[in-house]
Amino acid sequence: MLLVHRAMAHEADAFRAIIKTHNQRLYRIARGVVRNDSEAEDIVQEAYVRAFAALATFRGDSSLATWLSRIVINEALGRLRKRRRTVAMPASQEAQIIRFPLNPSDDPERTMAQRQILRLVERATDNLPDVYRTVFIARVIEGLNIEETADLLGVRPETVKTRLHRARALVRKALDDEIGPVLLDAFPFAGRRCERLTEAVMKRLSLQG
Repeated sequence: MLLVHRAMAHEADAFRAIIKTHNQRLYRIARGVVRNDSEAEDIVQEAYVRAFAALATFRGDSSLATWLSRIVINEALGRLRKRRRTVAMPASQEAQIIRFPLNPSDDPERTMAQRQILRLVERATDNLPDVYRTVFIARVIEGLNIEETADLLGVRPETVKTRLHRARALVRKALDDEIGPVLLDAFPFAGRRCERLTEAVMKRLSLQG
């Protein structure tokens, strides 16, 4: 709550700390809903601006991460509904696959295999139906527990368990049994992208510098 109070006092460093702490989770959640890199960044930026404008309403009943995540989900779902009303999405349209850096390796074949596996994981995640994808992103990729996921999505824990079971089954089917266990280290949001979004939000809040 200290950072929240400092942000309410318009301390630039507090805003920056909050943004950098939550960027990756919020980006992954937004992208999990809209399945588009640039739109996800725009959603997170807009969510921060809205959240900071309403910071006085944050009472600490849930964690700041959960509160921010709810704002992101609402923003993302709102855009998804608007998109569906105004644009007929071609059935054959392929989801974008995020290009992200891997740890350097002296084994080019291993590096290539890692890239191929992670592309398959991202594609399988992107192709999940919306209700399963948001649960899968929250539980498997973000590592939230059942109760946190239920609270975040506004559903019962039993619903989370059911949807997660179905999502995992669909992902396993998409990957086929040849893949085996995979560390779902997908959809990173760090380095230059994290810094760029942070600076954009700070500029909109007139707290640059």
